[in-house]
Amino acid sequence: MYKRIILKLSGEALAGDRNDVRFDNGVIAGIVEQIKTVLLGGTEVALVIGGGNFWRGRSADSQMDRTKADQIGMLATVMNAIYVADFLRQVGVEAVVQTPFRCGTMTEEFSKDTALHHLQAGRVVIFAGGLGHPFFSTDTITALRGAELGADALFFAKNVDGVYDDDPAKNPAAKKIETIACRDIVQHNLKVIDLTAASMCFEQKIPVVIFGLNEENSIIRAVGGEKIGTIVTVED
Repeated sequence: MYKRIILKLSGEALAGDRNDVRFDNGVIAGIVEQIKTVLLGGTEVALVIGGGNFWRGRSADSQMDRTKADQIGMLATVMNAIYVADFLRQVGVEAVVQTPFRCGTMTEEFSKDTALHHLQAGRVVIFAGGLGHPFFSTDTITALRGAELGADALFFAKNVDGVYDDDPAKNPAAKKIETIACRDIVQHNLKVIDLTAASMCFEQKIPVVIFGLNEENSIIRAVGGEKIGTIVTVED
């Protein structure tokens, strides 16, 4: 059993399959119930949530300054984190949102010691706001916080059930890859996770599990060790 994990959710996952809302409460309820089950099983859980249901890069204006666009994206992740934290509260799970910059009284400023204290007390810690600087993805903050907090593994919940040798949406014959070396992701620039995150996971020897969020109880099953996705190994 894993002692401590970090679960990465995309912002789009919070909207489910709907295009008319930012949050699909039914989808979010299913996610938080699974997180609660994992916690009750004795695993400490931290979350990183993207902001794609609100904002994706410079999609609104291709001429926008990249730094400003990334700053809006950071704030989008804060909104998502606060929303999910309250959903966790509603099912009886304490949650704390930590950011790398001050957000008044809405969040805590990140501290490794405080984050560990919360996790050990059974609370979920949600890391929002990325690194507080542009040009870094939420994959990178997931890997960084995993390294800082000594996570046993990182879990990336995607809209596909793992890594394929081709785009399964375009190629029905695409084959799922059950295991891939982190070294190969870095060396061959594979679009599996952000290269900065992959390099950090390889250097710090943090395994990664990539799985489909839409499968039934996929978070519980993935954390429980069931082979439902792709495992990114970190051996030399």
